[in-house]
Amino acid sequence: MSYKKRIPFLVGLDSLIVLTSIFVGYLFLNPTMNVYTEPMIWASAISLLISHHLFASIYRLYQKAWQYASVGELIAIAKAVTFAVVVTAGIQLIIGNNVYFRVLGITWMLHIILIGGSRFSWRVFRDHFITPNPNRKRTLIVGAGSAGTMVARQLLKNKEADLYPVAFVDDDPFKYKLQIYGIDVKGKTEDIPSIVEKLKIQNIIIAIPSLTKTEMKRIYDQCSQTKAKTKILPLIEDLVTGKVSVSQIRDVEVEDLLGREPIELDMGIISDKLTGKTVLVTGAGGSIGSEICRQISRFSPKRLLLLGHGENSIYTIDMELRKQYGSEFEIVPIIADVQDRERMFDLMSQHKPDVVYHAAAHKHVPLMEYNPTEAVKNNIFGTRNVAEAADAFGVKNFVLISTDKAVNPPNVMGATKRFAEMIIQNLAKESKTKFVAVRFGNVLGSRGSVIPLFKKQIQAGGPITVTHPEITRYFMTIPEASRLVIQAGALARGGEVFVLDMGEPVKIVDLAKNLITLSGYSVEEIGIQFSGLRPGEKMYEELLNENEVQKEQVFPKIFIGKAEPMGKCELYEIVETLLDQTPVEMKETLVGIANTKFGEQKTLVRSL
Repeated sequence: MSYKKRIPFLVGLDSLIVLTSIFVGYLFLNPTMNVYTEPMIWASAISLLISHHLFASIYRLYQKAWQYASVGELIAIAKAVTFAVVVTAGIQLIIGNNVYFRVLGITWMLHIILIGGSRFSWRVFRDHFITPNPNRKRTLIVGAGSAGTMVARQLLKNKEADLYPVAFVDDDPFKYKLQIYGIDVKGKTEDIPSIVEKLKIQNIIIAIPSLTKTEMKRIYDQCSQTKAKTKILPLIEDLVTGKVSVSQIRDVEVEDLLGREPIELDMGIISDKLTGKTVLVTGAGGSIGSEICRQISRFSPKRLLLLGHGENSIYTIDMELRKQYGSEFEIVPIIADVQDRERMFDLMSQHKPDVVYHAAAHKHVPLMEYNPTEAVKNNIFGTRNVAEAADAFGVKNFVLISTDKAVNPPNVMGATKRFAEMIIQNLAKESKTKFVAVRFGNVLGSRGSVIPLFKKQIQAGGPITVTHPEITRYFMTIPEASRLVIQAGALARGGEVFVLDMGEPVKIVDLAKNLITLSGYSVEEIGIQFSGLRPGEKMYEELLNENEVQKEQVFPKIFIGKAEPMGKCELYEIVETLLDQTPVEMKETLVGIANTKFGEQKTLVRSL
């Protein structure tokens, strides 16, 4: 029924119910009374009719979708009817100096029963006589709490939804065998595989937004033993703010299974460093650099300088930030190469930034094995150019984005990043600028990450290629890494090599298996092939060597390592000779010095 037709229909129906209620109420107490000729009855009827429509309008009884009626709608009916009866009692008192309490009591009861019955019959009809979508997928909801019941209710309301809830599981023993909206709580999370098989479940929704990452992984491990597609609700803050809806249920992502808990940043100290300041980010178009820009933008800097060599990536992040923050602070896109020393000094002189985040670097390990000269020019000389320019023009804080591959590096990329660390450590000894480096491992979703490669291989039907069955890596999400980099920079005193707690290392083959399952396939369908280690690749990554054991934790998940640099004169003497060497000699020099000049760095030491 259209809106224009429904309103007159409901008004007419309610008018009939109101008059019926009050006349029946009088007849019930005075069956011999001629109700049609009694003036007080008519005065009461007219009063009740007018006041009912008034309060029905106030409580929007004519605008509600009654096919989805629930307790909230029943309360609205009770309020409208009660106030209408109270007004009628007042009219009786004014006109007849008396209130017919028993008559009004019966009228109130009949009024609610008939109005409520007329409305809720719409929902009964919808629930029992409208045929649902026959293609709806049988769904198991994990969690019978407020979020899970909300999801179940929404799925039951929406007959056209793709999912149909048939059971709950919950680890609360007091909920076992209870019914919620007619849906049974069938067992605990450990029973998921058997319940899925028994009830022919096609989809699973994990509806516990407060889950820790560890609990999430435990539950997903149970779900992954089935062929059902697993989805998850948004975060708890979305539930608290009332944003949870069926449309927000999403697929489980690899990031959900990392087993790492988010931490709260020290917003005060970061604001002191960034709010109202000029901030320069090199490599601003890259995956880490662009996320650092996004995080910095939250603190309302005075000016944000986006420096990068690739115009397309700088254009993309520039447009993104302008759309969201363009009216709040100045955004300056800069196309420049960190290898251009004169250009770096000109930019520092022109803009005089307060803080520099140096994320520009060549990071791909196998590519740098084939191109060591470019790695040296970009990672070593580029860092030296930006850092010395920052020193020359009084930048307050300089943060170098480093890598766990700088520890005991067998490859060119890691060795060049260790040289970059030593350059800024030496500058820190004599400069007013606070120079620090921040080391962390792989970030999920970054350029060069295995995740995009694995997804492409899965889309192509497989197989996924993994270099070795035992190879492990540390992983962190891009937002988490960027937030911790900013936090570490705010804690800088000068000369530190901060090390981010990367959690437990993850086997790449396990990551591949999880991604296959999350994509809706079995490992047997896609397959995994082992291709052998690539040039410069290590079996496992290290965050610190035995001589770099951190002496203190300065913030949750942030430690200070004791990485000591070689002397500035010796370091610069070696750096100046690198470009005169052949690629083979260059690699030997880089890797050899990075592994022998700092206390025989041979053993992994990690005690985060």
